[in-house]
Amino acid sequence: MTTRRSFLSKTGAAGVAAGASALAAPAVHGQEPIRWRMQTYAGPALAEHVIKPAIDSFNKVAGDEMQIELFFADQLVPTSELFRAMQRGTIDAVQSDDDSMASPTEVTVFGGYFPFACRYSLDVPVLFNQWGLAEIWEREYDAVGVKWLSAGAWDPCHFATKDPIHSLADMEGKRVFTFPTAGRFLSRFGVVPVTLPWEDIEVAVQTGELDGIAWSGITEDYTVGWADVTDYFLTNNISGAWCGSFFANMDRWNELPDHLKELLKLTMDSSHYYRQHWYWGGEARLRVEGEKMQLTTIPDEEWATVEAAAREFWDEVAAESETKAQVVQILKDYNALMEAAGRPYRYT
Repeated sequence: MTTRRSFLSKTGAAGVAAGASALAAPAVHGQEPIRWRMQTYAGPALAEHVIKPAIDSFNKVAGDEMQIELFFADQLVPTSELFRAMQRGTIDAVQSDDDSMASPTEVTVFGGYFPFACRYSLDVPVLFNQWGLAEIWEREYDAVGVKWLSAGAWDPCHFATKDPIHSLADMEGKRVFTFPTAGRFLSRFGVVPVTLPWEDIEVAVQTGELDGIAWSGITEDYTVGWADVTDYFLTNNISGAWCGSFFANMDRWNELPDHLKELLKLTMDSSHYYRQHWYWGGEARLRVEGEKMQLTTIPDEEWATVEAAAREFWDEVAAESETKAQVVQILKDYNALMEAAGRPYRYT
């Protein structure tokens, strides 16, 4: 396995630039294939579902024209440094949310789990493809020299904890691994957000450094081993779907021939589709059949105060910039339409 140290020693800035230039031309007979390095936010067990099948498929079809080498969370650079590494060309492409990789854009706050922006996973592709978010994301990333490629939905955001949560008071003082914006919101209820490398989370719960995790739904809790170190799963969530994207270094993207760009787009769509059914089925099945965690619930009338606080949070974010206000207005209009549509779009 390539380590961060060996990677950096073998591919200094000059080496990366020279290698990328030499390999970026369309493949011809006898020429080495174009080679990209992609790092995902996900650790190995999770990546087996959220990205690896799609990249394996791409490599199989692209053959001797192009190959993508996939690296897992923090393997080459820490997740918080992914954007800068991609912008510099040290990494060619990234799968992550905007929030975790600290993108310097006005839409960064909406990546990951923006509280209560989505009720279901299908909300994310609809917002991007039918309500204008794709154009805003593309504009924001073009301005910082990175190619935003495609956004998709992951799982909802729930608490997995050592101690049960039956009320908002039970959240007070809980040290929780979560996303930056989710942590900013949850701190209103006494939650103490903690940032650690992804691979350290399980041990941090075991040693007591963390009281819980608000980073995923129950499917990931079982997949990555967190269900083995937490005892309770809160059925209330602060978002119905995580929003993540694919990105590429702008120069590397522009150098690709059109047919490989199209193949990458199809690959991303395949990845988005897989997650839609994997998470949707897994969340339901493990709630009913899972044996590792006990389910708890905060009553609806009490949880309604959290939803109300989220709308106040939206307005605070909207006041920060014109672009943020534009995105928040889209979220408001979209959710109002879904509520007006009623079942099955919204249950009120």
